[in-house]
Order: sequence, then structure tokens, then C-alpha cells
Amino acid sequence: MTDTMDISSVMTQIGRKAKAASAQLAFASADVKQAALESAADAVWARRAEIIAANVKDMEYGRAKGLSDAMMDRLMLDASRIQGIVDGLRAVAGQDDPVGKTLSEWDRPSGLHIKRITTPLGVIGVIYESRPNVTADAGALCLKAGNAVILRGGSESFHSSSAIHACLVDGLKAAGLPRDAIQLVPTRDRAAVGEMLTMTDYIDVIVPRGGKGLVGRVQADARVPVFAHLEGICHIYIDTDADMQKTRGVVLNAKTRRTGICGSAECLLIDRAFYDAHGAPFVQDLLDAGVEVRGDETLQSIQGVIPANADDWGHEYLDMIIAAKIVEGVDGAIEHLRRYSSNHTDCIMTQNDATADRFFQRVDSAILMHNASTQFADGGEFGMGAEIGIATGKMHARGPVGAEQLTSFKYIVVGDGTTRP
Repeated sequence: MTDTMDISSVMTQIGRKAKAASAQLAFASADVKQAALESAADAVWARRAEIIAANVKDMEYGRAKGLSDAMMDRLMLDASRIQGIVDGLRAVAGQDDPVGKTLSEWDRPSGLHIKRITTPLGVIGVIYESRPNVTADAGALCLKAGNAVILRGGSESFHSSSAIHACLVDGLKAAGLPRDAIQLVPTRDRAAVGEMLTMTDYIDVIVPRGGKGLVGRVQADARVPVFAHLEGICHIYIDTDADMQKTRGVVLNAKTRRTGICGSAECLLIDRAFYDAHGAPFVQDLLDAGVEVRGDETLQSIQGVIPANADDWGHEYLDMIIAAKIVEGVDGAIEHLRRYSSNHTDCIMTQNDATADRFFQRVDSAILMHNASTQFADGGEFGMGAEIGIATGKMHARGPVGAEQLTSFKYIVVGDGTTRP
């Protein structure tokens, strides 16, 4: 299809097909869904040269658009990353089926027996940018949970996503499942996004995965419920009882391993007592690694640290930049987080379990870490095989959204000719 298509008509057709497919997926067996994902994994590996060739076109497109190095890194696929896609598909395939689980059951004095069991959500719309592996992750997780999915990838990843999607369809066909269970929007036209946000007759949940601009638009305009996080403003608080060696390793990894992901650390909060006693060699580590450190007045005494301004607190850089600030103990860190955290992922470095517990009780982020890099904020690292995104809202799914989070529930009520007085 081309970008001259009737977007409204095309999206309506896609929605109808997805709704029909979701009705079949709702009772698909665990073995059939697993077989579809295993076959899809085989297809991805068998067609890896085709996927890499498609990715070359996307990389050229990205360069022409002037994408940042971090965004280009998100976009790039090579044999290693394709192996990661294959591994993710197999990991999701091998998980326990999340549909039909009994969450709780009880008897009532009336004679009724009541069970609450998990069910698919129905049709999920996923809108994402750049990272073509999301095509496989989202398709796999939605299928595992018995949902049909409509995928709208970023314009930069159009060719790569199409090639990966073809492999997912191969898997569906091999297992005898409807090919419309996983559909890819066949256009770069942004009007397709606007259509998806209002398709209440066909889409049950929207999951946006991308930058602040995309997610902000989705949250503002969607008439369909949304699982999302707006920004990944991840903090690391270095407590007075932090272990220096552990802290240096975690801080460097959290910032520099991959700067363009939502789990990348964006701000250091350093306890004043720790700084007075030990300094901040982890700041020097960052400077030596090429990170631009924007510090408060105290930290500006470290050669190479440049002055932070008010906009640096609560800022998502997704780049080799980090803010740093001295705080008055764990309560000072908590106060800062209440004002500036995006409730995505925040970490405390300390050997004091009581202080860590205080941090965990009082900070309301979706993911809280103790002595571990924020780069672990990933569904794959949580044992979910993959994730469709991170949710920071309070309703239903929160944190990494895996297959289990893509289910709802229903009540099964059994009587024996039971009537209500």
C-alpha cells in the first residue's frame, strides 16, 4: 500500500479483522500459541539476511532525517540483535499461558461457587518509534495473552518492522491461527495514529512506546484506555551507607551502557554526609567516560562538572548527559523524587536495609531498585521474555508490561438451580 490510501477506511478494515481474530484467539490453546511463536522465531532466524537488508534501508532513512546517535542505535539491527529477537520469541513461547488461570475462588452461603479467571483483553494497539524489535516483542506478548494486535511502527523502522512482521505471520499460518491476529499498519502516514486513538469499537487498549512527543500525544488524544509512561527520568540516590565499589560500577553502567533507553539514569542524588566523607569518584568515572555532568554548586568544584540549571532536574536526556545534586540524606532524596521523578525507575545505593526500606515505602515509582543498575528496567530482565512497554499509571498494568499484564479477568459463577430470595 502507499501513503495515498484512504487511511480511515484502511484502519477500519484492520480493526474489523483484528476484532474477528481476537474472538478466535480467546480460546486458542496454549500449545497452539506456543507453536506459532516457535515457528515465528524459526522464520526470523531463517530470514535474517532479508531483515538486515530491510534495516539498511531504514538506517539510510534515519540518517537522512538526522536522527541522533542514540536513536540510530535503537534502530540498528545486526545478527546479534536478531538473535536477541529470536531468543525473546522463544522465551515468551516457553512461558506459562496467562489465560484461564484461576486468580481466586470461594463459596457463598447462597450456595454459589465463584471463581475469578484471567481472560484476554481483546485487541491491543501498539504505537512505537524506531526500535524494530518491538514488532516482535509486542506481537509475541499479545499473542501469548490471547490478544489480537495492531502494530504501528515508527516511520524510521518501516522496512525492518515489515520484514519482522512477515515472520510473525509465517508463525501464525504454521500454527493454523488467523493471520489477522498480528497486523502491521501499512503506511508511514501519521493520520493512522490519529485513527487508532479513536477506534473504540475495535481497540481495547493502546500501548505507546516512544519519546515524550509520541506518548504525550497519545495520552492527550486517546479515547481508548492507555498503558504508558511519558518519560523515563531515572534517579540513583547514593546513601551515606553506600558501598563505593558497587556504586561506581552501578552508576557507570546505569548511564553509559545504552543512553537511549528509558532505563538510562538521568540524575544522581548524593547524600551530603557520603560526599563529605568520600567525595564522588563515580562522577569522575562518568567524566572520564565522556559523559557531560551537570552539577549543583557543590559538585561544580569537581573539575569538568558544568553548572546545572533548573531545567536539568526532571529532564530525560537519552544522551551522554547526567544531572547531579547533593541532598540531605534519604529524606532529601525522597523529597526531590516526589517533585521530579517520572515514577518510572529509581534506585538507592546503600548497605543499610532499613534505609532501603524507607526509600521503598516512600517512593512511588513503578520500579524501585536497591544496589542495581536502572538499565535492568526491562521486561526481559524481569523474566517476562520481553515487554510491550513500561507503564507508570496506577490502574491495571504497572511497570514492565508482559503477557500476564495483557490480560483481564471474568467471574465464573456456578449454582445448582440456585435462586435469590
